[in-house]
Amino acid sequence: MKHYYTTSGTCSRSIEIETEGDVIRNVKFVGGCSGNIQGICHLVEGMNASEVVKRLEGIQCGLRGTSCPDQLSKALREMGY
Repeated sequence: MKHYYTTSGTCSRSIEIETEGDVIRNVKFVGGCSGNIQGICHLVEGMNASEVVKRLEGIQCGLRGTSCPDQLSKALREMGY
């Protein structure tokens, strides 16, 4: 299943997430810090989506109150994980 999420409060503008059951198969961020985004995507691929939410939820970037990892957790929550 593919899901598109528009981010808020981050340099990235959106996230495309592809899951198979509860497993993350592919993640693509549009915008953001290239190295960090690539790292996040590679780390979460193959992981259980609910585990990703548990690990990334609440991470903040500076004083923004959110971050790209946190936005990924919000997108996954929106998907029901």
